[in-house]
Amino acid sequence: MLVDTHCHLADAAFDADRDEVAARAFAGGLGHIVVIGESPEAADRALALAAADGRISATAGVHPHIASEWNDQSAGWLRGRLADSRVVAAGEMGLDYHYDHSPREVQRAVFDAQLGIAAEAGRPAVIHAREADDDVAAALRGHPRTLCILHSFSSGMELHRAAVALGHYVSFSGMITFRSWTLDAAIRETPLDRLLVETDAPYLAPVPRRGKRNEPGFVRHVAERVAAVLGLEPDEVVAATGGNARRVFGSRVAAPA
Repeated sequence: MLVDTHCHLADAAFDADRDEVAARAFAGGLGHIVVIGESPEAADRALALAAADGRISATAGVHPHIASEWNDQSAGWLRGRLADSRVVAAGEMGLDYHYDHSPREVQRAVFDAQLGIAAEAGRPAVIHAREADDDVAAALRGHPRTLCILHSFSSGMELHRAAVALGHYVSFSGMITFRSWTLDAAIRETPLDRLLVETDAPYLAPVPRRGKRNEPGFVRHVAERVAAVLGLEPDEVVAATGGNARRVFGSRVAAPA
């Protein structure tokens, strides 16, 4: 089963035609969509989508861009959301030293707190890492009970190898189809049973959709590119990554409803 493991379907970019986008994706063979809740507001919207369709799951977390908004109530909010079976992961969380929208020490503290809560809840953590490889690797090592997914991987190979050694998953997006992509080694060095595919829609539309709004159905192009790098048939990658998605996110990500 083809699974888009990271999609911002609740984003305003889909307000005009969200139902049509989802229907188009499912009609095209997509089996499940994990909709990311990178803020309390986004998590509520993602959960509403999951409540309406069993082929959709949600996540809940606080993105590093808004880490400064974390407060005394945030931990309780996140624990409550992760208790809902439709919320299959914590995040998107992590560190972003490119934009530094929140102070780095705040980002690290909030990342640490969320990794701990994910472990308590028995949920995986969806990780955003940008220009912060060493600190992300240190955080992963500091939370050995938290299973993690490096989303839309484009970091350095040292972080990749550290994550793989710790037993984490690595997810690839439409970036791997870009002419600027230089990290095929990361695809090859990801064990097939730890590899995931995603769109990160509405961002990062893959070739041949480059320059357009990304959609969950376009994840097939990512799977095809992974297959080309690994010398496999696309259906083999679809089967492997779909099985991996069910393993990491749980039984809700199962056969299409």
